[in-house]
Amino acid sequence: MEKINLHVNNETSRLRSVILGTAKSNGPVPDLVDAYDPKSREHIIAGTYPKNEDMVREMEAVAAVFEKYDVKVFRPEQIEDCNQIFTRDIGFVIDNVFVKANILPDREEEIEAIQYVIDLINPDNVVRPPEEVHIEGGDVMLYNDHVFVGTYRGEDYADYIIARTNVQGVEWLEKTFPNKKVVSFNLRKDNHDPYNNALHLDCCFQPVGDGKCIIHRNGFLQEEEYQYLIDFFGSENCFEISQEEMYYMNSNIFSIAPDVVVSENNFTRLNTWLRGHGITVEEVPYAEISKQEGLLRCSTLPLIRD
Repeated sequence: MEKINLHVNNETSRLRSVILGTAKSNGPVPDLVDAYDPKSREHIIAGTYPKNEDMVREMEAVAAVFEKYDVKVFRPEQIEDCNQIFTRDIGFVIDNVFVKANILPDREEEIEAIQYVIDLINPDNVVRPPEEVHIEGGDVMLYNDHVFVGTYRGEDYADYIIARTNVQGVEWLEKTFPNKKVVSFNLRKDNHDPYNNALHLDCCFQPVGDGKCIIHRNGFLQEEEYQYLIDFFGSENCFEISQEEMYYMNSNIFSIAPDVVVSENNFTRLNTWLRGHGITVEEVPYAEISKQEGLLRCSTLPLIRD
């Protein structure tokens, strides 16, 4: 197989190669005590946790869109009874460097399932932060020379299983990528209420199109940090989503190009806004997968963009 020359420096440039998660063997409904996030917890309690076959169907719809746009797609090797949908958690690319994330320990085998892809990358360009550095791809948002990072700065960081990127993670990015301006955002965390929990930065913010973004004010603990992004993009370029829309993960769509986006087919208001700005919206069903507090950005790991 030919080597992969990584290149990703923003969220919207034309996509050429990506790792898309898999739902083929997700395993039984988790016990409540094993729920990683408040939304999964909510659906376990309600008996509405998504079924394997529905999630497979949703992911195949995304794979079909990638095929339509001639994107090279890798899938993780299948591990029996393991949730391998959210590839964005386990790694991410900045410029030409692949960062292996330090994720929750019992998800380590998910990284092994994409090792065959990592083996196609020049080993000098694959890094893993030291153990005390917590960082997940959902918290890392590239915008050319900027890297926007979601974090949680509270003293009670350890009490939140949904706090995935610590202050050391932010410092490590600054040291490892000195040519980037790293800007961090303190996110609202709640172990039990999915309406008040921003699991990752991409749950309340994402650049889209050309100089535009989707944003949810309440995801940010500090008003001035939210305001920084509004000023950065210009308020006329920001699509503000409601708490309800945040809960359904409206900011977690995925760009194939500045003018092509993959979005959930229930996101009526957002999809209308995108089309109004000249963006082609490829709608897919993803409502079952969203019950695990992740959506399209969470289940993709871009390797090459133009």
